[in-house]
Amino acid sequence: MAAPILLCDTAGMTNARWLECRMHGPKGDIPYTTGGSDVAAIFGVSPWVTPLELWMIKKGKMKPPPKANANTLEMGHMLEDIAAFWYGKKTGNTVINDTNMYQHADFPFALADFDRRFIRASDGERGILECKSCSWRVAKEWDNGGYPYNYELQLRFYLAVADVNHGAFSAVWGNNPDQDLALPTLERDKKLEDMIFEKLERWIWSLEHDVPPTMDNIPTSLALKSLANIYPRSDAALPTMEFPIKYEPDLRRMSVLQTEIGEYQEEIKKRTKEFDALSVRFAEMMKAHEKAVLETTTDKLLIDFATRISNRTDTAALKKNHPLVYADVVKESCSRKMKVSVQPL
Repeated sequence: MAAPILLCDTAGMTNARWLECRMHGPKGDIPYTTGGSDVAAIFGVSPWVTPLELWMIKKGKMKPPPKANANTLEMGHMLEDIAAFWYGKKTGNTVINDTNMYQHADFPFALADFDRRFIRASDGERGILECKSCSWRVAKEWDNGGYPYNYELQLRFYLAVADVNHGAFSAVWGNNPDQDLALPTLERDKKLEDMIFEKLERWIWSLEHDVPPTMDNIPTSLALKSLANIYPRSDAALPTMEFPIKYEPDLRRMSVLQTEIGEYQEEIKKRTKEFDALSVRFAEMMKAHEKAVLETTTDKLLIDFATRISNRTDTAALKKNHPLVYADVVKESCSRKMKVSVQPL
């Protein structure tokens, strides 16, 4: 191993220019690249992006979808400084901001922005600090020195690019640094590193040879969301596809499930109608009361009839009275729903 190659300083770069450098290097001479945030997606363990979606973006076949949680991401970026501050204060290590973009000495496709390095107070050894913020709901992922696997892959990638042996996280999820902060560390593992870069080399090969990854082993909801981003519209001009016979069992099972779902929905409609019919008498009796109770010898039946208020845009009125405003704010929504029908020959 050798020290990384310093490609450029990203300080003051526009986001568009930074993305260009990340995609192809500052000179635009690297056909395909991987960064630290790509590694989890390539391994199929990213909560946000599938391998196929990332592959399509890298190939230039689609643009990254807009971030639904842009404000959360911006807040997370702001909290990085707080996480870095408390890491330095709690550990005594020196934290150094780093705005450079680096390239792995042996794998030209591997680029990294470290954001922050650290120098260990105990021995002067350098390392990489990865600052994270999260909701308290997932804080348990950082219990007992642990860390999410997708973040581990990212940090191990950075250690490899930087050619250093020590890594640390500073994860924050609240305003009490004595309780709402995790500072786990990890040491470089060459066997895991070799496994990571072997996977990344196969990934680059798939880009170079136009072999897209599949959705195998990707969580269903994420896979469907990703496919909706990649192929939002059907094309009626395309010919009817013919599936091989090996797919018959799965398609027949889908047809059965489809029928059962329809039956359950009909049953739900019937039960809802019965419930509503019984509700009329009690709604008439309660009038404006929010709560009611019926006590028996063994329990209580608690009745809730509180008002729930929601504000919704009257799109019909908006379109009629303010057509220009409507045209400016209306957003097209696309969806595709699969249906399997069995047709006798």
